[in-house]
Amino acid sequence: MKQIRTLQELNEYLSSEKQAGKTIGFVPTMGYLHEGHLQLAAQAVNKYDCVVMSIFVNPLQFGAGEDFETYPRDEQRDSRLAQNAGIDVLFIPEMEEMYPQKMTISLKVNEGADILCGKSRPGHFDGVATVVMKLFHMVEPDGAFFGQKDAQQVAVIKNMVRDFNMNIHIHTVPVVREKDGLAMSSRNIRLTAVERQEAPQIYQLLKDIVKMTEKNKTSVSSAEAKAYFQDHLHGKIDYVEILTFPDLLPPAPSYKGKLLAAAAVQYSQARLIDNIIWESGKDEQNV
Repeated sequence: MKQIRTLQELNEYLSSEKQAGKTIGFVPTMGYLHEGHLQLAAQAVNKYDCVVMSIFVNPLQFGAGEDFETYPRDEQRDSRLAQNAGIDVLFIPEMEEMYPQKMTISLKVNEGADILCGKSRPGHFDGVATVVMKLFHMVEPDGAFFGQKDAQQVAVIKNMVRDFNMNIHIHTVPVVREKDGLAMSSRNIRLTAVERQEAPQIYQLLKDIVKMTEKNKTSVSSAEAKAYFQDHLHGKIDYVEILTFPDLLPPAPSYKGKLLAAAAVQYSQARLIDNIIWESGKDEQNV
């Protein structure tokens, strides 16, 4: 595995790979890799000749008072895991490489950013879209891999690629979970022992909401869903919503198609998100 820190070296390396006729897969991350990231890597390695993984904690997607400075980082561990996963290039740019000067232009997400996580994190998805657009131009991949756990992010990226006519296939990989059902996240290490014991209930409660929706043939209201979560959890419930996917719109009563049940719960030092995507009228399924 080759470690690269500058755009110039990345361009030189990938140019030779592309000239050799190799396809390029891309796995963008913020590091502190876990099994979810490794599943993205495994699928990328299986589909593409050369796979680039990036590690960059992007300041543009963190708001005031969020955990940018304390976001977990461990480059040595990440490098070892990436190499074992079969990654060909680990791109680890410094801040000065990604943002050598103040941005004069950035992206603004007009649809799908003021709901779910975006509602309580204004500007977050503008920062996500901006850094992913930069990384896409740096790597110029044939395909990129994103985890379903950040379903709103997947929707924003898919819509961005469509709107800007980018020739990149976006692969969505199902949520990777611990044995007890908790969605894997770099932030799980911040849960207290009591919170860690409770946190798997988030997934179970989402499954309950899906069952209620299918049984009633209409979506459970966000207020009802939030109250249901609050009755079972001690964490602060940020939201529980049912929306169409990937459009992220409230479904009509007779809606048939993919639905997203998503929740966010704030614990003392960690904000956890989870979701289920399923086809309305059919058995629960991931995409």
